[in-house]
Amino acid sequence: MRGHLPRLITLAGPVYGELLSGVAASVVGTFWVAGLGGAAVAAVTLAGTVENLLLGLVLVVSSGTTVRLSHARGAGDRAEAGRVARAAWRLCALGSLVLAVPGFLLREPVAEAFLDGEAAGLAADYFAVAFPAFALFFGQRVADELFKGAGDTRTPMRTALLSNALLLVLDPLLILGPGPLPALGVTGAALALTASRAAAFALTLLLRRRRRLPAPPDGLLRTARGITAAGAPFGLDFTARMGAGAVQLGLVASFGVPAVAGYGVGYRVLLVVTMAFYAVRQAAAIEAARLVGSGAATAVRALGRDTARLAAVLGTGAAVLCAAFAGPVAGLFTDDPAVAAEAVRFLRTAGLHLPAYALVVALGGVLQAVGAGRPLVVSVLLGLAAQLGSGVLLSGPFGVAGLWAGSAVGAFVQLALLGLLVIRGPVRPAAPPADATGPAGPARPPATAARE
Repeated sequence: MRGHLPRLITLAGPVYGELLSGVAASVVGTFWVAGLGGAAVAAVTLAGTVENLLLGLVLVVSSGTTVRLSHARGAGDRAEAGRVARAAWRLCALGSLVLAVPGFLLREPVAEAFLDGEAAGLAADYFAVAFPAFALFFGQRVADELFKGAGDTRTPMRTALLSNALLLVLDPLLILGPGPLPALGVTGAALALTASRAAAFALTLLLRRRRRLPAPPDGLLRTARGITAAGAPFGLDFTARMGAGAVQLGLVASFGVPAVAGYGVGYRVLLVVTMAFYAVRQAAAIEAARLVGSGAATAVRALGRDTARLAAVLGTGAAVLCAAFAGPVAGLFTDDPAVAAEAVRFLRTAGLHLPAYALVVALGGVLQAVGAGRPLVVSVLLGLAAQLGSGVLLSGPFGVAGLWAGSAVGAFVQLALLGLLVIRGPVRPAAPPADATGPAGPARPPATAARE
């Protein structure tokens, strides 16, 4: 391997392990809750959906922290690195307060807006624990990104493995209550998740104390604005994809229960491969910000080419695997022939979007790190619109398979638009802000804040 590939793989490998452990723990947790009945599954599913919606705001702070800290580290500016950490924690505290308090107070109306009867009551019980504990989730994400911004992706992986391993133990104990333990049901699921996150966060804070940097009090507001500007494209991208996914699920529901169940099976399988794309994205963002911060902005283009090569290999390989092994994989999740057939159809048809999707996701890390997040957001929004529109049109003659084909159309539209927008507006690192601290003069490395 040459160029930036070894570094990308070194950074991305632990991130993939971290993401995959979360997916595995979620699947196992759903298995235990499923034994409580449909109302419990619906309540926990709603809770997960709400957390994913809130994750868009969390990503603004956490991803922006990675980009700004990587830039400061690359520039050798320890004072600015300290400011980034301090500003990130303040944004985390503010965001947690803004989300957790109204969420707790409005837990019953939120649950009743989506569910009714027993399921709504169970969802409100879950929210009574989950919303106050949301600060743990937010804080862990920020702490993880502080490690990643310093080039350490292994520590977040280890804490994620610890948290999810603890969750696997606590879930059956608190949900089902074997032996003398009380069976807490859905509330037990929320408590298990909170306890596992609390343990991981405590360990993370202990490890962070060894790496604390000086944080001058001046310039914190400027740094906080830089974090939110750098992270906004990540949050918008994620929120847009979540919204499109919700709309697509509604469209799938019109084709019956087997189609929805097959989609659920196929979607979980695709998570295993798409997490690799997002791992490369994080690695590329870390490395691009470091390169620009160190004054090696010209190397970013080479990094972009290597990122594209790695993403193309992963995306193409994933599409081939989905086509070749869709049947056996679907059989691992369901014995229902109708559901298995829909899952196979989904994996083989929707799998066609994986090569283009991998490129858009991975290259997005490079673009956002150098302040070119707007072209990415525009291409994603238009591509998702093309996905839903073409899916509806194709579903007329081809049924639910037309919806899956729409995913491929949308991904290739995103890739084409992204290439067009970047070519027409070449990316250049932004100039250092006028109020930036640190050494002045021509020797100062260029800054990489997302451009307003």
